[in-house]
Amino acid sequence: MIDLDIDMRQYDCPFIDTTDDVDIVFSAVQWQLDTGDEQLETRLIARGESTGALEDGLRTLRDHPNMNECYILTKRENVAEIGTTIEQTNAMETIQRNGGYITGPFRIEKGRERWHVGFDDDEDEDHALADLERHNDYHVEDRDQFGATTLFDLLENSDSAMTLLEGCRSLTETERETFEVAAQRGYYETPRDTTLEDLAAHFDVSKTAVSMNLRRSERKLLQGALTALEELDNREPLEN
Repeated sequence: MIDLDIDMRQYDCPFIDTTDDVDIVFSAVQWQLDTGDEQLETRLIARGESTGALEDGLRTLRDHPNMNECYILTKRENVAEIGTTIEQTNAMETIQRNGGYITGPFRIEKGRERWHVGFDDDEDEDHALADLERHNDYHVEDRDQFGATTLFDLLENSDSAMTLLEGCRSLTETERETFEVAAQRGYYETPRDTTLEDLAAHFDVSKTAVSMNLRRSERKLLQGALTALEELDNREPLEN
């Protein structure tokens, strides 16, 4: 299987057009393409920069000519879960016609969309990408090719991967930035290329504050990694 990570701008997508006009982000939770009716049904999380931005974004989305249905499932402050039905876009039809399929959730913000698309062979991929250029603007950000063994391993260990992801998401913005800068500057190298004093000066805080932020981030990431390892250990081996 060939898996592509594509940065896409469709010129007939209601979500993309909405994020052009309003400071709102859409992340897919569930999607189903009805090729017979040429429609895409989705459930998404919509997050506005503010409550007002969310309301403006949902109103703009409902008014789009390619939007057939848009309804709110839940809403709290500047975040809502919504259900939608839109007309099949040119890119959707192109991917489907050339043997492609969606392999992961998509995210739309600032007039661009991140797609994860799969193909079974190089020829289908080449034809699809050539057709996409006619009516869309896109850039392939990443390309991976997996064999059956790798795919099976990914599917079997998806829970462990999610545990690691949740560990990363649990970091606060300050913890994440402190950890990333420390790693980039060689704090975890042997010997160290930077010190707590250097990091404190960079963030304009005390050594104690830097140390506490690093310890918190390390603890959260380590807990996620240990839990994922336990899940791997507890998985029963397949019988030959």
